[in-house]
Amino acid sequence: MKNPIEYYKSHLELYNSEAKRLYKQMTALSTLRLFVFLVTGFGVYFFFQQWQIAVPIGVFGVVVFIYLLSKYTDIKRKREFNKALVDINIDEIKIASGDFHDRNEGLQFQDPTHFYSLDIDLFGRGSFFQFINRTTINEGTQQLVNALKANHIDGIESRQDAIKELSSKPKWRQYYSATSSLVDVETPAKQVVTWLQNHKIFLPKIMSWLPMAFGLASIALFVLILLGIITYQALIGYWLLLGLGITGRYLKKINALASNTDKVRDTFRQYATLLDLIENKTFSSELLQQKQKQIQSGDKKASDIFKAFSKSLDALDNRNNLIGAIFGNGYFLTDIKHSYQIERWIEQYANKVSDWFEAVSFFDAYNSLGNYAYNHPEFIFPEITNDGSVIKADHLGHPLLNKEKRVDSDLTIKNEQFFIVTGANMAGKSTFLRTVSLHIVMANVGLPICAKKSQYSPVKLITSMRTTDSLTDDSSYFFSELKRLKYIVDAIQKEPYFIVLDEILKGTNSTDKAIGSRKFVEKLVASNATGIIATHDLSLCEISKELEDVKNYYFDAEIINDELHFDYTLKAGICQNMNASFLLKKMNIV
Repeated sequence: MKNPIEYYKSHLELYNSEAKRLYKQMTALSTLRLFVFLVTGFGVYFFFQQWQIAVPIGVFGVVVFIYLLSKYTDIKRKREFNKALVDINIDEIKIASGDFHDRNEGLQFQDPTHFYSLDIDLFGRGSFFQFINRTTINEGTQQLVNALKANHIDGIESRQDAIKELSSKPKWRQYYSATSSLVDVETPAKQVVTWLQNHKIFLPKIMSWLPMAFGLASIALFVLILLGIITYQALIGYWLLLGLGITGRYLKKINALASNTDKVRDTFRQYATLLDLIENKTFSSELLQQKQKQIQSGDKKASDIFKAFSKSLDALDNRNNLIGAIFGNGYFLTDIKHSYQIERWIEQYANKVSDWFEAVSFFDAYNSLGNYAYNHPEFIFPEITNDGSVIKADHLGHPLLNKEKRVDSDLTIKNEQFFIVTGANMAGKSTFLRTVSLHIVMANVGLPICAKKSQYSPVKLITSMRTTDSLTDDSSYFFSELKRLKYIVDAIQKEPYFIVLDEILKGTNSTDKAIGSRKFVEKLVASNATGIIATHDLSLCEISKELEDVKNYYFDAEIINDELHFDYTLKAGICQNMNASFLLKKMNIV
């Protein structure tokens, strides 16, 4: 079995060494640039009176300086890339040790009206999202969240294949994440797509050739001036004004276009590099190949199309140079030329950009899923079946618990069975409910689950474990819980769900709670529902005597030598040992 930590440690050392080597090259090039600058300056000064020598020295020095600067920029970019890879491997080692609570908690993705997102520690501090998330762009993060909340039971095996394949490509995944992390994006992709699709074309078709013709005419006039055929005033004055006049006619709209393109340049630069990585990788799984085909556009690569657009955006941005803007527009109509190129690109590709953006964010999200599978080689992909059991798992455990301390349980729950789980406080009931819930969510996403073996018949999940009151809506805790239970009853009338309940009807008195809980469970069983309810109310267990599909299980607690002991093991039957009184006394509360 491969050890991901060994991979991260070895590659951390590799990328760190490469970053140091590149830094030494950068230092050497900086020193060499300074030397070239000083030698060129000294040479020009020394031969200043002999311009035939001074000019070649100056020109040669400038060329060499620019070459060294370009080389320095390339090496700096490579060093930043390797530093990003270093950070990725450092983070993986930290997270594997349990140090991940400083990462994005995803609290904004919690939704009390969702099927389960508020109940099972999917988001929040110490949550599954916080542990698994490695996305580097906002759209990728949203794709990951959508996958975790989707509750989709179709196409699981296709998602499993994609995750398995990405799991086997740690180097490519890290290159993808490192490349993406190096660009700060100001404008979200959704906003970019909206702008592109709503942009109104303002430059006429004549602008496809007019700037070039005007520029050639300007060059011709320069030649005529050098030959002494016309005076230079004609070019500098009237021709310049003519060019500025043509540009001025569209200046307001060009300014608006430039304002928008300035916000999206970094987005297109980032996506171009990521598209290039996707295009140049060979994938075998159906889902990944499908996403790869999504970015194809005839015989052109999407990355090349994005790069061409980025160059046009950069060219228009150069108008911010005042001298260049005056003479460039006056003699070559540069603003019109670059704006026309941008508009033609928008006209041709505006409706395809959303597909390209979606593919990039898909791989960003699925890299997190593939990374999770790679980090847990001991986890297994559940076998998808359609037999009588919804879950038949050996040594099922919670994926976020330390494997050295985690206690796993065997679980077999058949379709239309309902388990009542009792147990003492802190004995493991709630953790067990979240373990089962995560098994369903992870299996539906296509992830491997924390078990030695699992057969799974796909089912959607719905829960009621954390109901809160609302001062804003003027609703009590009890009423909020009733609305949640009504939500569950309505949902299971439309399609099957696996129901997970934790101590329902907590907002009423004991007798009323016992009666209400019993009637609610009876209604669920009568609706052929499948699920689990955890409770402290032992009277609820009596239902199993009347309804064959109801089974009792419990988590035990024992007092040994005046100390409380838990084995956190799921057992068949009804719990007999409760511990509230003991704990009150032990903690000197009573």
